[in-house]
Amino acid sequence: MHTLIRTEVLKLRTVRSPWLLLAAAPLLVIAGISGLVLSSGGTFPEAGSQANALAHVGLTSLFTIAFGILAVAGEYSHKTITDTYLSTPARGRVIVAKLAVYAVCGAASGIVASLVGLVTAAAWWSDKGVTFSWGDSSMWATIGGSIAWNAAFAAIGVGLGALVRSLVGAIATALAWIALVEGIIGQLIGNFARWLPFNAGQALGAGTRAMTTSQSLLPRWGGGAVLALYTLAFVILAVSTSMRRDVS
Repeated sequence: MHTLIRTEVLKLRTVRSPWLLLAAAPLLVIAGISGLVLSSGGTFPEAGSQANALAHVGLTSLFTIAFGILAVAGEYSHKTITDTYLSTPARGRVIVAKLAVYAVCGAASGIVASLVGLVTAAAWWSDKGVTFSWGDSSMWATIGGSIAWNAAFAAIGVGLGALVRSLVGAIATALAWIALVEGIIGQLIGNFARWLPFNAGQALGAGTRAMTTSQSLLPRWGGGAVLALYTLAFVILAVSTSMRRDVS
């Protein structure tokens, strides 16, 4: 297994597209925090504004799920999956290695986005003449939840890539689910939407504003538990499907 993990790390080191994708995550955090501060006007800072600012880190999971999809669907797209499975016929172990490596990278991406977010928020607070509280427990809970959200979505992305196999199809499926399906279900069935993956992630990485004004989100621990179950389900499906399905 260690050899497979080293192989996956080597593959990531030799391609640029996954890293370019993750490089957009800190830019989203900077834009989100800046927009939050500029739109607050004379009410800055609101109660819990630090946690709300750092909640933008969780939204970078949109990039980590696409990053995870590249792990398997990208190999199918570039026709390298055959060589991968010929060199390691134990397909289940290959998928598990990908899941481990990409989940860690997803968490690392969340950490980098959090550091960028902290620097950006502290700079804005200083510019506004407001003391930035580094001991804000709600902010750190939001950051921790957001990092876990990024790791979980990277693993889910690996699973989705193994199930769909088409790179474009898998990314389109993920984005359509997040942008359309969960929203439609939320409008039609109400609180049922909070049990779906993206909403569970939002609960896990939510700021104080979302936790106090939205009745549709699970509590933070509930969102984490639900997202963990979804991640486990995708892991099982990815491994079992990859072991049974023909490569071509």
